[in-house]
Amino acid sequence: MARTARDVVFVDGVRTPFGKAGPNGLYAETRADDMVVSVIRELIRRNPALPPERIGEVAIAATTQTGDQGLTIGRSAAVLAGLPKSVPGYAIDRMCAGAMTAVTTAAGSIALGASDTAIAGGVEHMGHHPMGSGVDPNPRFISERLVDPSALVMGSTAENLHDRYPAITRERADAYALGSQRKVAAAYAAGQIQPDLVPVAIRSAERGWGLATADEPPRPDTTLAALAGLKTPFRPHGRVTAGNSAGLNDGATGCVIAAADVAAELGLDTTMRLVDFSFAGVDPEVMGIGPVPATEAVLARNDLTMDDIGLIEINEAFAVQVLAFLDHFKIADDDPRVNPWGGAIALGHPLASSGVRLMIQLAREFAAQPAVRYGLTTMCVGLGMGGTVLWESLNA
Repeated sequence: MARTARDVVFVDGVRTPFGKAGPNGLYAETRADDMVVSVIRELIRRNPALPPERIGEVAIAATTQTGDQGLTIGRSAAVLAGLPKSVPGYAIDRMCAGAMTAVTTAAGSIALGASDTAIAGGVEHMGHHPMGSGVDPNPRFISERLVDPSALVMGSTAENLHDRYPAITRERADAYALGSQRKVAAAYAAGQIQPDLVPVAIRSAERGWGLATADEPPRPDTTLAALAGLKTPFRPHGRVTAGNSAGLNDGATGCVIAAADVAAELGLDTTMRLVDFSFAGVDPEVMGIGPVPATEAVLARNDLTMDDIGLIEINEAFAVQVLAFLDHFKIADDDPRVNPWGGAIALGHPLASSGVRLMIQLAREFAAQPAVRYGLTTMCVGLGMGGTVLWESLNA
């Protein structure tokens, strides 16, 4: 029987405030799965027109799928959140693009008609599960020269990008990082970020109970002089620092997506339509260039150019990675279309959760700029990949 693909729309998204990973961070004594539960419950609370039994899937990404991020976290978090036992769930991993892949995978199910709605998102508790913990890379990667040894160290891949694109200096990367901090500070001052943050109860054996209500990583007092004084941990006299990179963070994100006709039937508010998406592979030692071919593929398939894109939410794993993308598409470093409310250098990058943060922010920016029709969410991915999703605003 022939089937016609259905349009998939973004209904709503929320996230926990992002914390700093480590023993003194917001979530040092909070479980990763409990963070996801907070997100799921808030999505249900904010969208009372969505009957929980109509949720077709709960897709949750985690890069390190063990401990409190294991046990098929999409299913286990759905049960812990009190969703009907009839709602299935699964875990997914595409490293930094985990939540992005959770959305595109669930969207494929919806487009085909296998489900009507889904909750998709991601979580990373880097304090409990440091990047690469428990990983045992196959020695063939190096012994057979399948990848450069630097490919397994993300900061080294960023230094490699600086080598490949010498016009992207440390000074330029620091200036971009400062801009991200300032944009986040301005967005917080304007109340643009807070509406999508889920307050999370946190506990410390030493300090007792508390409530996480704001992102912990931003440094609004950052200066160029302070950035210039930071060490370069991945290479002597290098260009990649803690100041022009995203930090190590904890956090969870989630969103509701649905078939457009089902959203209309249920009376759900919708913000944007998923037009197309692409994932691409690149040399792992320069994984930061991954968003370029992924974006080129999406634009080409839809007969668009970058001039047609009114908003770009790109994950700031490293400033050099963003700048390489901008240079390729001949976009100025300070183009107002790019991360207008700041990015991961200031807000943080809890790996598998970040893709949906980009979508949440884009949806809000669409609402603030109703004249904009198309927007992108795009990011680089470890082991040499990039992912891009093309969205059309429903506010225009």
